[in-house]
Amino acid sequence: MYIYDHSKETPTRMKNIVILIAMALLLGCSPQKFDYPETRKDNTVDDYHGTSVADPYRWLEDDRSAETEAWVKAQNEVTFAYLDQVPYREKIKERLTELINFPSSTAPWKEGKYYFVEKNSGLQNQDVYYIMEDPADEPEVFIDPNELSEDGTVAVTSISVSEDNKYAAYGVARGGSDWREIFVRDMETGEDLDDHIEWTKFSSVAWYRDGFFYSRFEEPGEGDELSGKNLNNKVYYHKIGTSQEED
Repeated sequence: MYIYDHSKETPTRMKNIVILIAMALLLGCSPQKFDYPETRKDNTVDDYHGTSVADPYRWLEDDRSAETEAWVKAQNEVTFAYLDQVPYREKIKERLTELINFPSSTAPWKEGKYYFVEKNSGLQNQDVYYIMEDPADEPEVFIDPNELSEDGTVAVTSISVSEDNKYAAYGVARGGSDWREIFVRDMETGEDLDDHIEWTKFSSVAWYRDGFFYSRFEEPGEGDELSGKNLNNKVYYHKIGTSQEED
């Protein structure tokens, strides 16, 4: 069975990249001298087979520490002190917004007996997933990721329909993280079941009988969700209507 896995750059991310490039060009043309905050160096050194490699900024890898937070805040103060006084910054933003504000659509693809297509009206943070049983039918909204968060940072990454066409498992990513959650939707009612899978990364869903196979890591410790090592990925089987603890 073909498993569709649609992971891509979100429209929001691409728009931010364009704006950042424009800002970088402005900074590159400016003769202004910046008084950047001092960045502390420490004595961290790794020994790689007899070769010493200094890594004085490793402390910045701890993105939850108070020192890293203070460093980021100080850097942002310097950056936005300059950007906020650029007189034509708002005009650049308006022009870029105008250029990217147009409707778009993907090519339809088939899952089970259904056809899916993604559409964006222009400035939506995430594409909306539409469904139809025949390519000639008027598509209906299957799931709108923009309704899953207030700031538009939750994305739907994959959809897989069961062999009997009763359910669809769909993946969700939050805030650009590689972590995925899997939810199950009843195709007839359009309602989500209680099934909820966590701690998966780069995993597809393979339906089999009354459930599906997927792969996942062990649940990370508190505070290590985004920075801890992910080891020993395992394959699990989930039966519809049961909790993940029973997988």
